Amino acid sequence: MPHLESSRDVRPDIGPDARRDTRPGSADSSGSLVDGPTTTRSNAVLPAILLLTSALALGGCAPSGGSTASEAGEADPAVALLPWTEQMAVRDQWLTRRHEMLLPMMRRHGIDMWIVVNEEFHDDPLTEYVAPARPYTGRRDVFVFVDAGDAGLRKVAATGYWEETVARYFESPIDPDPADQVLHALWTEHRPQAIGLGTGGRRGMTRSLTHDSYQFLAEAMGPEAESRFVSAEPLIEEYLATRIPEEWDHYERLVALTEEITRRAFSDEVVSPGTTTVGDVRRFMYDALWDAGVETWFQPDLRVQRRGMERVGSRGFLAVAPEATVIEPGDLIHVDFGISYMGLDSDWQKMAYILQPGESDAPQGMKDALANTNALQDALMLRASRPGRTVGEVYAQTMREMQERGITAQVYSHPLGNHGHGLGPSIDFRSSASSAAAERVLVEGAYISIELNTLTPVAEWDGQDVFIMQEDPAYLTEDGWRFFRPRQEALYLIGGAP
Repeated sequence: MPHLESSRDVRPDIGPDARRDTRPGSADSSGSLVDGPTTTRSNAVLPAILLLTSALALGGCAPSGGSTASEAGEADPAVALLPWTEQMAVRDQWLTRRHEMLLPMMRRHGIDMWIVVNEEFHDDPLTEYVAPARPYTGRRDVFVFVDAGDAGLRKVAATGYWEETVARYFESPIDPDPADQVLHALWTEHRPQAIGLGTGGRRGMTRSLTHDSYQFLAEAMGPEAESRFVSAEPLIEEYLATRIPEEWDHYERLVALTEEITRRAFSDEVVSPGTTTVGDVRRFMYDALWDAGVETWFQPDLRVQRRGMERVGSRGFLAVAPEATVIEPGDLIHVDFGISYMGLDSDWQKMAYILQPGESDAPQGMKDALANTNALQDALMLRASRPGRTVGEVYAQTMREMQERGITAQVYSHPLGNHGHGLGPSIDFRSSASSAAAERVLVEGAYISIELNTLTPVAEWDGQDVFIMQEDPAYLTEDGWRFFRPRQEALYLIGGAP
């Protein structure tokens, strides 16, 4: 999902150094980058079979192998997801690991006490990541983390309803005192110099504390404690932006499911050229989410490009197509789509060409346009990006290479993980405009949405400019970004002769 810089060679530039891949937790992994076919039929994709199985390991790291770029091959025949109880068990293990990491983070950011407040039917976006991922329905549930010095990290929960799982992670008596009394007692005992709250910052995850909950904390803890309230934004960002190896396997399955639903949506199973509308495709994708037992954080948006069609823009990007738009032969269609599973979000963009009568392949100009976007991916992922480099350096090097090659490009990549628009360094045209954002540093193991596009004139469309937009989740290794799933090097093909 979008969160213009300009600068043509038509083949991806993949060097030998790009063939080595190391995923988190893998000792000596190797992958391959393949100059694959330029188009792929998408009318024989079987529906995904969602196996509710306990066969997945509860923890663990990534398997060996990986993908920076590969041909668009056949879809996986099945995507294995966990039933809810096993999801909770896995996430509880993740929470143990995260709590172990929290005290050093608090000390790095000068936070002596961190308070997260969850309100009835108004969940704080932090709650499921700082406490067990369960429903919380107390009028106001409070989770407190205290730097207790040599005693380590103290964790206290004052909740309206006792939950056994919470009591395994927090001091949480079965007959608790009211939250205001708990807060006052903690303040009196520890007298923290800096009390971090969910206030400040530009993102919803860092400024989630409501006015009424702020007043509640101030009244419960007193004016001296209130004078020590500070924004916990830096702590929240590091906490949410930090990925752990145990998440990797499950995130890859999430991305695979996103890919499978997209393949089905962009196939003859769903699209009948001249009849199917944009709204029909969107409704199929919503129903596929329901069938899979997952949710979306970002609705499926479709864009349609057509020979002779006037371009309609929206906030600097190609505008979303109205639902009533009929998908016709000769159209180039695009989807932007994301899934939520186990507290993690994917973000995904792919494109398909609707074959005209007599066609068995996309026009060469379309293939060349996709190759330009692949070249942009390679420049950003393989050559410009390394742990420790600033996003400003990465963006500048990427755009410099595009300008040298005569490719008109846009980059607007953003962090992924617990949220589809996650916290952490972004690599995009805004990074070059803000000195503070441009100085942010890439961290090995981070997840990102490699979101970008190129604009290429297509001869078969009388030189009309065509956008090829792509978005793929990736993770950072010492040698650059690696995709969780193979990128699209071939347009999906819909319609035409069987």
